[in-house]
Amino acid sequence: MSNPFAGEVTLVVDGQPMVCKLTLGALAELEADLGAEGLVPLVERFEAGQVASRDVMALLVAGLRGGGWRGSAADLLSAEIAGGPVGAARVAAELLARAFAVPS
Repeated sequence: MSNPFAGEVTLVVDGQPMVCKLTLGALAELEADLGAEGLVPLVERFEAGQVASRDVMALLVAGLRGGGWRGSAADLLSAEIAGGPVGAARVAAELLARAFAVPS
């Protein structure tokens, strides 16, 4: 369903596969939601294993929005995410990696 060469990742929410992508608009929204001056500190936290659940949720919401979803963070809070917290963190990390990687 998702195209990794386009920076897309699939997240299964309530049993439904959904495309996530960190577009420029989604990245701007992510920075605003996290009160960050940039994404480097967030990437560094992921790389160091110091990521917070708030970071994961903000990344997933931004990625879903970039994929065309019109929901809110509140909608995602009550949703069942495939793989639970670990699956959510994996998708969030993959989103960051694909957003800044050059396709080979």
